[in-house]
Amino acid sequence: MAKLTFTSILVVCTGNICRSPTGERMLRRMLPELKVDSAGTFGLSGEPAESTALKVAAAKGLSLEGHIARKLTPAVAREYDLILVMEPEHIAQVTTIAPEARGKTLLLGQWMGGKEIPDPYRKNQEAFEHVYGLLELACQQWADKLSKTTE
Repeated sequence: MAKLTFTSILVVCTGNICRSPTGERMLRRMLPELKVDSAGTFGLSGEPAESTALKVAAAKGLSLEGHIARKLTPAVAREYDLILVMEPEHIAQVTTIAPEARGKTLLLGQWMGGKEIPDPYRKNQEAFEHVYGLLELACQQWADKLSKTTE
C-alpha cells in the first residue's frame, strides 16, 4: 500500500488573524520540511496577526511577526495537499469556496475527537491562551501523524 505523502498544508480559520496564523507557525516549526501557510474563509486581507494573538504566541516563544492575512480562494486551495480548519462550519465554507478541496479538508482537532477550536477574536487574553493550548495540542498530534506517514 502506498504511503500518503503530504508536502503542503494550509491552515484555515475565519479571518486569518488569530487561530490560523498561530497554527501555521506551530506546524512550520514542528514540520520544517513541509510548506505550511494559512488563509481565512472571510480573510481580513492585508491585516497583521491580531495583537493579543501576537502577545500570547510571543510569550510562548512563537513569533507571528510578518503575518499578513489573506482570503481563501479556489486557486489558493489548489496549492495545498491538506487543508486543516478550526470548526465544522469552516469545512462547509471551504467546500463552497473550492468544492474540489472537500476531500482534503479536515478539522485541525481531528485527533482530539473532532474538537472545535473556538474563535478567541475580541475576547480576553485568557481565551487566547486557552485557544493557544488547543492549537498546540492539535498541531502536535498532526505533526506526529504526518511524521509517521513520511518516514
